[in-house]
Amino acid sequence: MNIIMLGAPGAGKGTIATRLEEKYHLPHVSTGDLFRENIKNNTALGQEAKSYIDKGQLVPDSVTINMLLDRISKDDCRNGFILDGFPRNLAQADGLKNALSEKSQKIDLAILMNAADEDIIKRLSGRRVCEGCGAPYHIETLKPKVDGVCDKCGGKLIQRKDDTEEVIKERLKVYHEQTQVLIDYYDKEGILITKNGFDPIDKTLTELEKVIVK
Repeated sequence: MNIIMLGAPGAGKGTIATRLEEKYHLPHVSTGDLFRENIKNNTALGQEAKSYIDKGQLVPDSVTINMLLDRISKDDCRNGFILDGFPRNLAQADGLKNALSEKSQKIDLAILMNAADEDIIKRLSGRRVCEGCGAPYHIETLKPKVDGVCDKCGGKLIQRKDDTEEVIKERLKVYHEQTQVLIDYYDKEGILITKNGFDPIDKTLTELEKVIVK
């Protein structure tokens, strides 16, 4: 089964996608992870993507689509996948639809994680990550034992550039201007289901079990 996660940055797409991956053994394909992998490996696509990400802007379609299509062509995606962060606009949605159609495949379900902007800003701006091991924290909901210090490795906790309030607001602005039209797109396809991004995770998963084909 091929699934798309929709919603603003910080609405809970990644969390739900990870849990669905564990339960249904479908690869969780995050464009954010693809970007970070390419950036870490200092590829040409990674360098180009980083220049946009650091400004809170969307990465150009040509860069994103090339990364994504290469990933879902891997053997572990033969029985389906969960896309997180793609598509972000109608051009990407059409590109994905056409690419899958050539392989006699399609998107089976689009899950929208809905959340208010003010809640997202509070959630994202409070995130911290260990500079050493990458362990996640939050200044309100997942505090370390010692302020600013990772419980796991003792590394320094930092705020990523794309988690600052200024960048978050820009990301939300871009989302509302360009990405939100995908809600209508997949609703017309008859495959859209909407969930509250701030509901308890187990509640959301239980509800999704009723619509996901095993």
